[in-house]
Amino acid sequence: MMNELENEKSHPSMFEPVAFIVNIFCAVLGAIIGMQLITTLGVTPNTSIIGALIAMLISRIPLSILQKFRSIHRQNIVQTSISSATFGAANSLMIPIGIPFLIGRSDLVLPMLIGVSFAMIVDATILYNVFDSEIFPGTGAWPPGVATAQSILAGDKGGKRAGILGIGTTVGVIGSFLHIPMSAFGIAFIGNIWALFMFGVGLLINQYSMSLFGINVNKLYIPHGIMIGAGFVAICQIFKVIFIKQKETKLENKGADVKYTRSTGRVKRTLLLGYAIYVFIASGIAIVCGLITKMSTGMLIGFVLYAAVAAFVHELLVGIAAMHSGWFPAFAIAFITLIVGMLIGFPPIALALLAGFSAATGPAFADMGYDLKSGYILRGNDKDDKFELEGRKHQYIAAIVAFAIAMIIVFISYRSYFGQSLVPPIDKVYISTIKAGASAEVAKQLLIWMIPGIILQFIGGSSRQLGVLFATGLLITSPNACWAVLVGILIRVVCIKIKGKEAETPMSIFAGGVIAGDALFSFFGSIFKVGK
Repeated sequence: MMNELENEKSHPSMFEPVAFIVNIFCAVLGAIIGMQLITTLGVTPNTSIIGALIAMLISRIPLSILQKFRSIHRQNIVQTSISSATFGAANSLMIPIGIPFLIGRSDLVLPMLIGVSFAMIVDATILYNVFDSEIFPGTGAWPPGVATAQSILAGDKGGKRAGILGIGTTVGVIGSFLHIPMSAFGIAFIGNIWALFMFGVGLLINQYSMSLFGINVNKLYIPHGIMIGAGFVAICQIFKVIFIKQKETKLENKGADVKYTRSTGRVKRTLLLGYAIYVFIASGIAIVCGLITKMSTGMLIGFVLYAAVAAFVHELLVGIAAMHSGWFPAFAIAFITLIVGMLIGFPPIALALLAGFSAATGPAFADMGYDLKSGYILRGNDKDDKFELEGRKHQYIAAIVAFAIAMIIVFISYRSYFGQSLVPPIDKVYISTIKAGASAEVAKQLLIWMIPGIILQFIGGSSRQLGVLFATGLLITSPNACWAVLVGILIRVVCIKIKGKEAETPMSIFAGGVIAGDALFSFFGSIFKVGK
């Protein structure tokens, strides 16, 4: 079936009666899957591909009312709904509310749920308003988004594209069955090679530093210090773009006459307003949770300002990592903000709330980026500005509705989960860290390792993000992911050397298939483990 960009004058809406029912069903399904897997296995699966498959299967049912789901844009809305609900319920809601529960303050769970629900919506709203700007371009890699879009296009167009995607998916499934991190292999074919190379080097050091040199990089806080240094420079680079560089710029992989759909002025207003709202939410959490009686006025003001900064920086760094690598170290960066908060001297309850609030931002930001990237490709890579912006708006609406459903599902279910001691495993790490406390030695290590992070990020500039991606690799523990990334980059370089630029499109489709195959195997494997 032909791409319906040419056939549809306006973008389909999720509020069409049948489409609304399907999207609500998928959002409920996504929220339940997200809650179950984050509490039992500690992982959040990429359900975008599942949503796209559901829409494709529905469109094959021989009822005229369901034929509309053959539209790639309706399929895009369905995958946005299920993906948003999954990440929202698991990462943005269940992880934060598990922290006060584990510290013995069940009375703070509901206030935390309300606060992080607002933070999750703000998180996604900020990404919606900065997507396809100079700092988060639509032409950026966003690998999981590419995988979903290529899967939908293959189902729509068939032919050679479907064949290449099928080969990639098969490779992804087989590799995942053999315990090879195939999503890492797939991302090597998408995005900036230098950024991905540094990501691979970080993964390599993480895997072999202990066995070869007897150095535990995490105990020495090396990844954390490098991320703090690189993150500081990355934020400065973002601020340079939006506050100093006041004109539209062109990205290397954009055409000479192509401009972004989000202006620098809009990005500036969005980020300033976003930070102000985070301050308001942090203030509300602090007051409702009784911190006003546990800290001096100066300490309370410091906590509110720091919590807002932590949430704000967390989402930007997670977004940068997600855009370039397809992986985002949300847990690790939230852990870093927690360590810094401990060094400042906030009391344990405040630290628990800080960890939860920081963890709530970032995942929705990254996931929204993936979904909008899928839509960006399906709508023709911004060939029609009006259609692109209209489609993006409908995706945003679908995500907000999915978030609302995730909130309801979590509110109804969390007591049952916590009553069975089903809490996200990462929460136990946060609590044990709070109880252990920080020391002058930790501060010393962070300061030492900030320096190489600063240098790397400065050398790479804002387009390559060498420091942030290197730190991301150091923070992620995934056996043999380093070899998957580095071998993938080598294959990519050889293909470009032989075939030139004409190799890029087939490689992108193949990579999408590999990532989709890995996501499918991971999803059904996780469901099987839970059922077992």
